[in-house]
Amino acid sequence: MSFNIGENVGPYRIIEQLGQGGMATVYKAYHASLDRYVALKVLHQAFNQDQTFTSRFQREARVVAKLEHPNIVPIYDYSEHEARPYLVMKYIEGDTLKARLHQGPLTSTEIEDVVNSIGAALAYAHRQGILHRDIKPSNVMIAKDGIMYLADFGLARIAQAGESTMSSDSIMGTPQYISPEQAMGKKELDAGTDIYSFGVMLYEMVVGQVPFSADTPFSIIHDHIYTPLPLPMKVNPKVPEPVQRVLLKSLAKDRLDRYETVEEMMKAFKDAWMEAGVPMQGTSITMRTAALASEQPTIAKTQTSSPVNVAAPATRSPAKKRSPWMWVGIGIILLLCCMFAYVASRPKNPKTPDKATTVASIIPVTNLPPTAVQATLMPSNISPEVGAAQDMVNQNPSDPNAHLKLALALWDAKEMHAALDELAQAANLAGPNNKDFFLSAAMEFKKREAWVPTAEMYLRLNQSYRVKEMPIEIQNDFNEAIFKATEQKEMPLLFFERIDNADTPLGFVARGRYALFNGDINEAIMQLSNAEKLQPDMNEAALLRAEVEAKMGNKENARKILISLGSNPSVPEWIRIMADIYLKTIQ
Repeated sequence: MSFNIGENVGPYRIIEQLGQGGMATVYKAYHASLDRYVALKVLHQAFNQDQTFTSRFQREARVVAKLEHPNIVPIYDYSEHEARPYLVMKYIEGDTLKARLHQGPLTSTEIEDVVNSIGAALAYAHRQGILHRDIKPSNVMIAKDGIMYLADFGLARIAQAGESTMSSDSIMGTPQYISPEQAMGKKELDAGTDIYSFGVMLYEMVVGQVPFSADTPFSIIHDHIYTPLPLPMKVNPKVPEPVQRVLLKSLAKDRLDRYETVEEMMKAFKDAWMEAGVPMQGTSITMRTAALASEQPTIAKTQTSSPVNVAAPATRSPAKKRSPWMWVGIGIILLLCCMFAYVASRPKNPKTPDKATTVASIIPVTNLPPTAVQATLMPSNISPEVGAAQDMVNQNPSDPNAHLKLALALWDAKEMHAALDELAQAANLAGPNNKDFFLSAAMEFKKREAWVPTAEMYLRLNQSYRVKEMPIEIQNDFNEAIFKATEQKEMPLLFFERIDNADTPLGFVARGRYALFNGDINEAIMQLSNAEKLQPDMNEAALLRAEVEAKMGNKENARKILISLGSNPSVPEWIRIMADIYLKTIQ
């Protein structure tokens, strides 16, 4: 349950809700005995599913509370209210850096303040052995007195502790700012992951936009892992070459190629800044609202007025109108580069179509004319079916069904990457509430046993329904697609987060099965246990339990579960079929 406005939570009286995210809800509260406002960050109820979380929460909160730095939002207290753990933090009235970026380009002084303040806070935390894992403009607070604060160390640290049911691998990191190693789900992170995210922030402040941005998280995550960094000087010719060098090193894909420490990165950036000849004005490129809007504010309520002591943005001259053919050319080059990287990394002998790609490859097509995009994707010896479908797209470029037919034709022709691009284009054209389209697309890919795109279409379909409204037969198909898609080796983190939003127990099953197929039996058992706690009679969890038991060599236990599932007529047919198949393999 949520805290109610006006109620007392311990010594704190709830004044208003400031924001809500995937991990916590933030409230402004009044502490009467000290006569001050505070921010209460109330953690998500899913944390309570882990019986050992409370003790770890208290232990980790003590560690984070010891972070004493003038540019880190301090934690005053921690406690529980009606089984909901919460942190008490300093209430900061002002703007986030994200809000400031919305107003226009930063001045040299502002950029220098961010580097000095946030860099110092991050370096201090690293010396204490604490990573942040979610550096982004919405976690940087600019108080009315001009002081900058780095927020949310508490959540980053606490979410990382032990085996929390909401592990940091699934919730920490924002797509536009996530490091490649974090996006790939690596658990052994170091200061390099924060250095990369901090580098993205610097890139955004200097160049005028984040390096990677698209309509869906999948594309952004994919780009952080595989796509070369867009050269700052190409995006914004005003960026000096010395500054570009620092950004390239900070945002290297390989952790070992980045700066070793934040201090080293800060020094390099400031040296490059001096070499370029400061004061140097920030970017003159208009910020992309869509990229910024994907973040959620964290600590303080954003004010409508500009913060005190922050220089006003410089007036920008109207941008020159660029020829659309220039963007077509740039898009073609980028798509060719992505295709080359994809072909070079794909398995040589994929067993089935959806084994040869990843959910991260489901990326939206850029804002190019469909014919220009498809010209870059078509093989020289296209099949008649692909050619006919392409002609239909050329004749009806805004028709999502035409793009879907082309996606299916490309998939049948083993052009999986091009098919997923086309599918994303079709889905975007269809709009978020087009149930008929998403159901049709899901069924077509299901016929091909292409479980990754099938799961993606069912996830989109699920979002168009209100809670508990989805028909049972569609829910069963949705569960089947998610369950079978988790056999995919490379699954982006936000895929699981979207499953959580749709069905939390299914999200745990998906994580568990993914871990099982990637050789992490302990993680699989933990996630399975979480699912069973939330929904003890869940058939998908039982099927996963049989897989886990068989993997551990407990074939008799697995056999009993499979017989029970296969002989129960109330169990969905696809589960009974899978149970019968598994039973034959272990007898």
